[in-house]
Amino acid sequence: MINNSKTQNPHNQTPPDETANFGYQKVPAQEKGKLVQKHFDSIAPKYDFMNTLLSFGLHYLWKRTAVKMMGLKQGSKVLDVCGGTSDLAILAARYVGSEGKVIVYDFNRAMMEAGKGKVHKALLAARIRYVQGDAEQISFPEGSFDAAMVGFGIRNLTHMEKGFAEMYRVLKPGGTLMCLEFSRPANPLFRFLYDLYSFYIMPFIGQLLTGSRTAYTYLPESIRLFPSPDELCAMLFKIGFSQVTYQRRTNGIAVIHIGVKKKDQAL
Repeated sequence: MINNSKTQNPHNQTPPDETANFGYQKVPAQEKGKLVQKHFDSIAPKYDFMNTLLSFGLHYLWKRTAVKMMGLKQGSKVLDVCGGTSDLAILAARYVGSEGKVIVYDFNRAMMEAGKGKVHKALLAARIRYVQGDAEQISFPEGSFDAAMVGFGIRNLTHMEKGFAEMYRVLKPGGTLMCLEFSRPANPLFRFLYDLYSFYIMPFIGQLLTGSRTAYTYLPESIRLFPSPDELCAMLFKIGFSQVTYQRRTNGIAVIHIGVKKKDQAL
């Protein structure tokens, strides 16, 4: 595993008076990265189990659909930003074949370590590599990848726009971006029930099974602060992506955004 977390961390350059959201808390922007690290260190060993339990297994369906929508080809080189325990990387590795490559890029080493067993079990270790680094300053040259993806991780960045801009930079012209993220359900009644589950039942289960209520309070709070699908589209267009579309899954609990780096424009 390559470690670029020390040299590729822009949080130290953040103005001292700037603030960021950590859930509903306002914290100094330069401290958010540390809080996110601590958060994922605490849940990494049970991250996959809790994801499956709390989503009733639906996250597997969302991820399969999201990777399929990318249209990956044999031999493609893919960057999995905030790749965590490698679920998306494993799916992508099957599409790119033995000549392709998937780079799991994550700031948290514990999360990446937690996923390595799955990669070996899937017999895909030769296609998947790991780099520890900051998604707001990705340590690859411009135009390095045919596709970039981020699943349930972009909302944890201090500056989300920087993360998307970096993915745009490292994509080849014509390369595809995929973002899979939680959102708010479209139906009002379903949204009410989902909020009840997220803010009361989910933290209780988190406390019971992992000993951390805070970790599973941060999750729904960060989801509520995430841009709406249309707002995220506007952000991606502003950065330079074209052909930006999105698809809601399970009444809008999750949303998949797809964008393409313009062939005649570099960042």
